Amino acid sequence: MKFDMGSQTLSTLTQQTGTSNEDLGQLVRSLVDAVAPLEGKFNGQGRVRFDEFKQRTDIVANELNTSLGIILQGQSEMDTAFQTGDQESADNATQQQGSAAFDAARFGGR
Repeated sequence: MKFDMGSQTLSTLTQQTGTSNEDLGQLVRSLVDAVAPLEGKFNGQGRVRFDEFKQRTDIVANELNTSLGIILQGQSEMDTAFQTGDQESADNATQQQGSAAFDAARFGGR
């Protein structure tokens, strides 16, 4: 199995997820704003259901923002681990190359 990923893939993904998080939060706020004129227009069970809807909307918005925030944190940590591993790999290769005896590997015939 081969895993091949560009060095900026996770950074780009994190940036795009952050933008989506902001967009999603705005959409939820827009939904709440759109129904605001209806507040106080209901009585009885209609009012109870409307109030429940509004309360759940706030809960959903908060849970979505929290969940996406955790995803963003995970992506950021994966990016850090990937960048660190990439640098360590390059450092190890440089170190091994420095200690290799390339003069002993003559391929020309004499």
